[in-house]
Amino acid sequence: MDYLNMENQKVLPVVTELNVLLADYHVYYQKLRNFHWNILGKNFFDLHKKFEEMYNDTRLKIDEVAERIITLKYHPISKLSDYIEVSRIKESSPLLSDKEMVANIIDDHKILLEQLSKVIDRANKASDEGTVDLIGAYIRQLEKSTWMLNAWSKDTKEELNTTFVE
Repeated sequence: MDYLNMENQKVLPVVTELNVLLADYHVYYQKLRNFHWNILGKNFFDLHKKFEEMYNDTRLKIDEVAERIITLKYHPISKLSDYIEVSRIKESSPLLSDKEMVANIIDDHKILLEQLSKVIDRANKASDEGTVDLIGAYIRQLEKSTWMLNAWSKDTKEELNTTFVE
């Protein structure tokens, strides 16, 4: 690990959590493709396009996470069976309503955010600034995406919280 100036025993927990994240992203990616292909109803055009945007973004993240693992001088897991086994995100039926699909994705975002936090924690302990920087950007983007999906799922008649903090 000479060129990284990190101790191998400190990097291994980072790599372990990155591999879990990689598995999570793979199952999430396929779920987004599933929903993209199978969306029906009056929200078809909006969600068909949104799911495609999301799976294209996830595909890039999959590559970046795998390459980060390789940069840390380890091998990423790469078998579909391993992804299914390791990931906390589970496959989904294609026979869901648009609201059920969005709710399912929001639930997956909670899992992804938990895993991203674990990666950040391990990376901080290893003084792995490269991983912290990469994952920090993912967290910001995922939080925003979750907010937008949550807003989409609300009835426009629902009241907004109008409490202001002074």
